[in-house]
Amino acid sequence: MKIKLLAVIIPSLCLSAAGIVSAATLQEAVGTTIKTNPDVLAASNERNAVFEEVKQARAGYFPTLDLAIGTGWESSDNPTTRARKGHENVHMNRDEASLNLRQMIFDGMATKNEVRRQSARTDSRAYSVYGASENTALEAVDAYLNVLRQQSLVDLASTNLDAHERTHDQITLRSDRGVGRKADMDQSQGRVALAKANLIAEQSNLRDAETNYLRVVGDTAESLSDPESPRSFIPETVDDAIGLALGNHPTLKSAESDVESAYAQHETAASPFYPRIDFELGATADNDLDGVNGHNNDVTAMFRLRYNLFNGGKDKARRQETAHLINQSTEIRNNTHRQVEQSVRLSWNALQTVDNQMSFFELHVDSSEKSRDAYRQQFGLGQRTLLDLLDSENEVFVSRQALVNAQYDQFFAMYRILNSMGSLLQSIDVALPEAAVVTASN
Repeated sequence: MKIKLLAVIIPSLCLSAAGIVSAATLQEAVGTTIKTNPDVLAASNERNAVFEEVKQARAGYFPTLDLAIGTGWESSDNPTTRARKGHENVHMNRDEASLNLRQMIFDGMATKNEVRRQSARTDSRAYSVYGASENTALEAVDAYLNVLRQQSLVDLASTNLDAHERTHDQITLRSDRGVGRKADMDQSQGRVALAKANLIAEQSNLRDAETNYLRVVGDTAESLSDPESPRSFIPETVDDAIGLALGNHPTLKSAESDVESAYAQHETAASPFYPRIDFELGATADNDLDGVNGHNNDVTAMFRLRYNLFNGGKDKARRQETAHLINQSTEIRNNTHRQVEQSVRLSWNALQTVDNQMSFFELHVDSSEKSRDAYRQQFGLGQRTLLDLLDSENEVFVSRQALVNAQYDQFFAMYRILNSMGSLLQSIDVALPEAAVVTASN
């Protein structure tokens, strides 16, 4: 259902003035924020950069082709040159050209596991984009609701000032007729001054909210409209919310991808314990080598096995290092699991609190308005003092402020629950950035 904020208190907001044709929706504000926010864009670029490392790892499956060409001067003193009488040291111009192709046949699964590791890292960064988008969207929602909140509070402060000025006019009229007291005039004038100060303070708060909106959304807060209630997206119980969060929260998924990356890194560290086999195809075209005139050309096609037998224990230490990194990433994931559940519970408690308070805030407004109306009649009959009337007017103002704040707190608490479940953007129908796509979908 749609919550019509302040429907009982204020029949219309200031923004309904003439000249406004359309209103900016929450969906539009969040969509603009996701497309332009620096935090989201930075996370997207980081994800795209890591994806290029997947391509680099996949290059290990393909052959390498190397061309080398050289020319220059050579001085040779070897058995061949010395066998020539009087030619112990021969000076010649040396030319070299070679072309070598190498295709990996077996590398101890290093390439396979490196691709797996970088793919997991890319997924982790993609979920980071998802998480950054969700958190930025919540910040945009907060900025959007705060502008609406402050607009309503400004309207309330203006209404409160109008009420005090009307009362002051009545007191002035009575004083002019000689039936009023100077103390009443002073009291009334002081309350009008306070009402004006309150209005100025709320107007300043509105400007602050609009400035924050500009920072978060990147656009001016003009003609914002009340959003639809997201109540239908809220699960029935906190346990249901926790279950959805543990299966969908991007930060937890990012941590799980980091664990997968650590396991792949551990497997990559095992590759030096295996021999490496390559197929190599080479051709050389040399001229005047080692003091001997003429061409020296050859073509080779070889299977080569290379196997390191000892390197001082470096590979074993690297293997143990990656095992510790698995444990580290696993504990980070476990901690993230706890944080996600904590976030859902705190958000749920915030909504439950304001839900339980709402009927009492509404009753406070209704009771204070009835009391104020009765005091006005009694004041006209001389049964109430001016102080009673002014206090009742102030009570109405305070109760209305409390109700407005509770209504917007209720809105934000619902969006906060959706954020803690990782489904805020979905509820607003705003698409995730392309960089939030995991590699499994590519």
